Amino acid sequence: MTHPLVTQLHFARSEFMRCLEGISDKDARQRLLPMNCISWMIGHLAVQEQFYWIYLAQGKVVRPELYELTGYGRPPSTPPLADMWQAWQEIAAAADEYLETITNDQLMRHLTQGETKSRETVGTMLLRATYHYWFHTGEAYAVRQQLGHVDLPEFVGNMETAVYQSGS
Repeated sequence: MTHPLVTQLHFARSEFMRCLEGISDKDARQRLLPMNCISWMIGHLAVQEQFYWIYLAQGKVVRPELYELTGYGRPPSTPPLADMWQAWQEIAAAADEYLETITNDQLMRHLTQGETKSRETVGTMLLRATYHYWFHTGEAYAVRQQLGHVDLPEFVGNMETAVYQSGS
């Protein structure tokens, strides 16, 4: 059974995707200073998931080039939307291989890969990743509003897939 915190991460992902439905490559690559462009946001969230759930948890890397393009503190970029969605989908699928195995006992553990140990527990990392999605969902809505997009989806959407469940 999927852990309730993983269910919340999945919901945050789905809301991020819903926020971006119908956006064009041109608009997704538009950078409204000081914000990054939307295609960068997609790659940026994928970088975090790749580091947490694929590298630290599984010892693999799906898209090694992504950190240089959209990692925290890297120079701004305006990558193609289709490329970022493809990278995000590959990374989310590979991350779910680990995420679907998480149990309550694992939430208080730190992930270690070689000399790299996570600063936070798996549970805190799940919360951080979920909140990171919400942060960039709001930012992406703001960018879309500034670009003049209308009829954007209501925030927050259908909660049926993310109802409260006890983690015990």
